[in-house]
Amino acid sequence: MSLLRIAGRPMLASMFIAGGMNSLRRPQDVAPAAEAVVRPLKDCVAGLPGRTEHLVRLNGAVQVAGGVLLGLGRHPRLCALALAATLVPTTLAGHRFWEAEDASDRAQQRIHFLKNVSMLGGLLIAADDTGSAPSLLWRGRHAAQGVRHDARVMRRAARVAARPAKAAGGVRAKLGV
Repeated sequence: MSLLRIAGRPMLASMFIAGGMNSLRRPQDVAPAAEAVVRPLKDCVAGLPGRTEHLVRLNGAVQVAGGVLLGLGRHPRLCALALAATLVPTTLAGHRFWEAEDASDRAQQRIHFLKNVSMLGGLLIAADDTGSAPSLLWRGRHAAQGVRHDARVMRRAARVAARPAKAAGGVRAKLGV
């Protein structure tokens, strides 16, 4: 594992651990802002908890667990995807700059919104990072190329091996044997 991954993953994870702990400890502080996102989600997705505080806690728990595991380098691709999934509603609920009436508040919320978009980009890169190991797609393509190569070699070998038999058959036909 590279030094950049060893240092970068915990740095990326730290914000999620801190924010997730805040959501777990005091969901009532975040619930009013989250209501704007939770209400449409409840209509679309069956089986979600009824109270917004419960969804805020669930989101926080995923952020803490995903952040800790990402920071430790355990299942980093899966954790990065989970954190990315929690970051979208968090950003849409917490940084609605388009609704801010005060210009300075709008600018501040836009900065936080763009910061979260940047973190989402980092998480997507982390989710795609195979840690210097070839991806499953590459391995599959490489194996297929190997099979095609082996098939060409076998076809050539069969043609070369068949030439003496073909020549012998032609001689036998000329001799009338």
